[in-house]
Amino acid sequence: MDKLLFGDNQFFGVNHMSEEKARAQSIKFQDLDAIISVLDAAYDEGVRTFMCTTHDRVGEIVEHMRQQPERYAEQVFYPCMPYAHKYANAMTEDGMVGAIKRFLPDGGLLDAAFKGGMSVAKKDIEGITTLLIDAEMKMFAGMKTPVIFLQNVVVDLLLGLGFDEAFRIFADHVRSKYNAEPGFITMNLPMLLERLAKVGVKNPVVCSNINKVGFRMSGGGVDAYEEALRTHNFDAIAMSVFASGAIPPREAIEWVSKVPNLKSIVFGASSRANIRNTKELVDEYFGA
Repeated sequence: MDKLLFGDNQFFGVNHMSEEKARAQSIKFQDLDAIISVLDAAYDEGVRTFMCTTHDRVGEIVEHMRQQPERYAEQVFYPCMPYAHKYANAMTEDGMVGAIKRFLPDGGLLDAAFKGGMSVAKKDIEGITTLLIDAEMKMFAGMKTPVIFLQNVVVDLLLGLGFDEAFRIFADHVRSKYNAEPGFITMNLPMLLERLAKVGVKNPVVCSNINKVGFRMSGGGVDAYEEALRTHNFDAIAMSVFASGAIPPREAIEWVSKVPNLKSIVFGASSRANIRNTKELVDEYFGA
């Protein structure tokens, strides 16, 4: 796992501090070429893991890179699923049957539909879940996906419902079918680690907010997160290390470099200069 990962929030109008900045970014990256330009800058600066949602535009990015295998020989994707808006939009545009056809895997429409139908009939949550994972992974066929994430919107909902067995289902399928490590994104790191251990998900990859001011760190704040990092066996990825711009870059990276057992940082940027600056700071404090 690389020390520095590139995220996709800026491409799809996500900014946790400013709606105005989010709108400006959304407009800036309406054109695929604008997104590719930034990803090329990251790749050329040595940041070659793209941690991305399963947004429809990501499918276009993957296809662009698939068509140029020599240019992107070292490109790695960390898919994060599901992208909920995609399903809602598909239902609106194509109706229920059309949406199902759009997202079913290529392994055979009849087989997939039969599996899904039987799953519903038997209330087989495992069958439904694996079918949806396969549908989300369809766009990444043939690409390197060594870690596959479950998005926090689902992870934290499952935590709230107490449906911990779903984490095991996800982990087992990702490992067995895709030979990948299961990843989980959460806003409550201490609680998730306890629940994963409870259902036997060993050595997972977990991404959560980790920053010196406790920004969006539910479940006890900085002290609780540091304790969880010291006492659990997992690969930790820190997001929101800059607290959406509240912490100066050097200060943020210096602090997070001292966090115990941290494996990686995921960040977003809209320009080569910002990508290079972050890469240089990470190399300085973590070692190139």
